[in-house]
Amino acid sequence: MGNNFKKIANEELQPDNFSFSNENLLKAKDIVKMYPKNYRESSIMPLLSMAQSQNDGWLPKKAIEYVSKFLNVPEMKVLEIATFYSMYNLSPVGKHHIEICTTSPCMLRGSDNLLEKLKNWIGINTGEITDDNKFSLNRVECLGACVNAPVVKINENYYEDLDLQSFEELINKLSNNKNVKMGPQSSRKGSEPKK
Repeated sequence: MGNNFKKIANEELQPDNFSFSNENLLKAKDIVKMYPKNYRESSIMPLLSMAQSQNDGWLPKKAIEYVSKFLNVPEMKVLEIATFYSMYNLSPVGKHHIEICTTSPCMLRGSDNLLEKLKNWIGINTGEITDDNKFSLNRVECLGACVNAPVVKINENYYEDLDLQSFEELINKLSNNKNVKMGPQSSRKGSEPKK
């Protein structure tokens, strides 16, 4: 089960151009100032994240070119980072891009069950987007919150300590455009022991 969102989107999905919004341009300039002038490439990751956020959760080729020119670094360097890290999507994703961790701690705590149930609830497989573009689904390796397994990342937010009931409630709220609580979905705070 590969990550279809890592494949570069077909030409018909690619925009003709990309540039940071005025607000993001100011942020980008501040980010670049944080790094020594001879290490401009250190800014690539935060600028790619900003570009992805500005472009509905995915990075078109024009955004990669733009970041390369903005930093005056080789485009290949930017593309290498965009293709290496799982947090970057190179093709369109749904409004709610769901990534289920399936590494051992999450698997042992039921992430495989969550994944299978979710496929039925929203009617898609991993690497797919629902017809209404509301959801896209992917499985990932380690979201870094093992103590709160199982963990799901939806867009930029983490939802932890999930079970089938709390996960279904979360998906139903997202389906109905209701606010959802981030973090642990149990009664514990952070990663404190369960009582």
